[in-house]
Amino acid sequence: MRAVLAFARRLMKDSHGMRREDLAPLREAGLDDGAIVDLVSVVGYFNFINRVAHGLGVYLEEPMRPRADPEDLWQELERLDEGA
Repeated sequence: MRAVLAFARRLMKDSHGMRREDLAPLREAGLDDGAIVDLVSVVGYFNFINRVAHGLGVYLEEPMRPRADPEDLWQELERLDEGA
């Protein structure tokens, strides 16, 4: 799971810097080509749809808002990365 989260984070923050060798940790974690395509597709889709929504000024209605603070989630991901 850590390899998947680290890859997803890197893809979100530095997509232009991604290289073929960035797939190695995913393969070592047991992901095959299909799973990697699915992962990249999901991360890409969520980045796309969030940018469209933000660009149009669309925000989630109160019942759909995340219950956790996004900053708390980022800190948890960083904590997991440090433990890898």
